[in-house]
Amino acid sequence: MIQVAKADGVCERRLIEQLKQRSGEIDRSVTAAVTEILDQVRLYGDTAVREYTMKFDGSVPENAEVPKEALDAALEACDQKFVYALYRAADNIRDFHARQKQQSWLEPGADGVILGQRIRALHRVGIYVPGGTAAYPSSVLMNAIPAKIAGVKEIIMVTPPQKDGNPNPDILAAAKIAGVDRVFLMGGAQAVAALAYGTETVPNVDKIVGPGNIYVATAKKLLYGTVDIDMIAGPSEILVVADETANPKFLAADLMSQAEHDKMASAILLTTSTTVANKTVEELERQMQTLSRREIIEQSLTDFGAIIVCNSIDEAVDFANELAPEHLEMAVQNPLEYIGRIDNAGSVFLGQYSPEPLGDYFAGPNHVLPTSGTARFFSPLSVDSFIKKSSFIYYTQDALSKAKDDIIKLAETEGLTAHANSIQVRF
Repeated sequence: MIQVAKADGVCERRLIEQLKQRSGEIDRSVTAAVTEILDQVRLYGDTAVREYTMKFDGSVPENAEVPKEALDAALEACDQKFVYALYRAADNIRDFHARQKQQSWLEPGADGVILGQRIRALHRVGIYVPGGTAAYPSSVLMNAIPAKIAGVKEIIMVTPPQKDGNPNPDILAAAKIAGVDRVFLMGGAQAVAALAYGTETVPNVDKIVGPGNIYVATAKKLLYGTVDIDMIAGPSEILVVADETANPKFLAADLMSQAEHDKMASAILLTTSTTVANKTVEELERQMQTLSRREIIEQSLTDFGAIIVCNSIDEAVDFANELAPEHLEMAVQNPLEYIGRIDNAGSVFLGQYSPEPLGDYFAGPNHVLPTSGTARFFSPLSVDSFIKKSSFIYYTQDALSKAKDDIIKLAETEGLTAHANSIQVRF
């Protein structure tokens, strides 16, 4: 079970080193297997995809592409309360991400100079959506809606079939609501390769986003450069900062909401109260008894969980910035006071009634977040993830004449005489 420790500068270091071990090098055998799959799909297209689908899934769908009518049918057939919840979540996600949209700009200057930046969406984006036991319709919304807002012309979704060979209807319903254009029944590294290289039936894309197992993650990593990707995602993590006013019942529930994802997930509580720390342990043991993924939660908390009693909230926030967690909850009396001090976190949840699942499903901010400390330099998935920028420059003869000596001097200093000549010949 989760351990309670007093902050002393040593246990925090030990915890950081322990968490770093989760994001170590990928097993060489996995890399070798994925590399072979990528090569085969690049060379043999649909034939290779079908062969790997039969090998790993046991059957091949009669038609790889899901007809558009199936998306409409799924929307009708699914639990309507679930569909209603999807629509409401989608509205919130659209509203939040619409505020991120940028505009191209043009700025005239002296001597007829014109500078500017053109922003446009990627042409085609691929979304990978797990379809087995870890089927997440919410991820369809989080990945597709920002792409649509950015102006992506075509969104291609790949998802593995269920054991009966059919697509997961909840995922199809989410795809319809989010505006996905085409859906293909395929999974694993072979599906990622099909998106990157294109096959006879699957068009190649500019970027691949979405979660997956170690083979999917490795395929995305190896294909970066052939296509863009969202990020290399590690195990899920949550860090909760709590003072003496926090409710241990809430804290325990929130820690377990992330621990249930994976035995490698990390759930950490930093609190200034020994009483809160001890009562949270009691709540963990009590609430865990009724949860379906109890075994996973218990293993996660034992291996990668911790409760650390800090001397102050300021000390806890400093540690949070060093850890740079995927999710950070501020379960303190005046959480808004700390917004300006939290520099490294994927998503921040403020107060007792802003639990992490609110962000996972409904509030609007994206739940595709940097993990494994990468919140120090990465941002959540956003509309910016689906655009590209070009700058443009227009100089008149007079404007270039005034700049020519400086340009020539810089070029000659770097030993690039052809650069200097390109300016000189104009005068």
